[in-house]
Amino acid sequence: MFYDKDCDINFIKNKIVTVIGYGSQGHAQAKNLKDSGIKTFVCLKQTSKKIDIAIKDGFEVIGIEKAVSISDIIVILIPDEDQRNLYYSYIENNIENEKTIIFSHGFNIHYKQIIPQNNLNVILVAPKAPGHTVRSTFCEGSGVPSLIGIYQDYNKSAFQIALAYAMCIGSGRVGIISTSFKEETETDLFGEQAVLCGGVSSLIICGFETLVESGYSPDLAYFECLHEMKLIVDLIYEGGIKNMRFSISNTAEYGDYYVLNDFYYNIFKKKMKKKKLRKSRLRRLQRIFR
Repeated sequence: MFYDKDCDINFIKNKIVTVIGYGSQGHAQAKNLKDSGIKTFVCLKQTSKKIDIAIKDGFEVIGIEKAVSISDIIVILIPDEDQRNLYYSYIENNIENEKTIIFSHGFNIHYKQIIPQNNLNVILVAPKAPGHTVRSTFCEGSGVPSLIGIYQDYNKSAFQIALAYAMCIGSGRVGIISTSFKEETETDLFGEQAVLCGGVSSLIICGFETLVESGYSPDLAYFECLHEMKLIVDLIYEGGIKNMRFSISNTAEYGDYYVLNDFYYNIFKKKMKKKKLRKSRLRRLQRIFR
């Protein structure tokens, strides 16, 4: 784990950074960089509805050709499915040696949707929170943890650049974790598909439908299976599963242990371990991205 004391801002202090995109992560990282004293531009399409917002936030908005030309560090924060076309259309044949490209998710690099030329630094800095949280915690004097990883280290300072960048968006205040593009990508996709998004959504829907189809009130089914989810998740977030079990009733805690051991754990874990969970969905994503 790395903190502010382990980072040296001089590795990016006098560099020009351009953030491509001004969505959830784009606006947050750009603002945090700017507030950290880094010369930061925002790159958007001429037709983007975000141009006026970025200008109002104090940024000079530039086009992709200028961004590639003047920037020492290019941060690609547009949707994953648009990054391949952006790179091969505007960056690959125009970027100079020793420049740095930063991604906040490793998908396109790890799965070779983008194969960068070997004269660049290619870095991962992945904040582990939505953009509005990256920004709000920074403004509060804190931050969110970030994962950093190196795919290419052309000038032998990529790791230091990654640390400095992560520090400037606030992550050095709470913790920066070293990883790889492979590990970040596969764990992120697994978490989203099997647990955080696909898993939770499926569990809520199945529970709701089961109660309603059994004759129970849809209103009560909604409260039991969806509304109260936040209350339980908040307890887990505050102090882990142990804290949640401490805070709920004995009856609810018994249900937790009983269902965990008797049903969900064995079924879910077997399904999660199947390689096709990753590979089939990966192939589908790759087709969409291309």
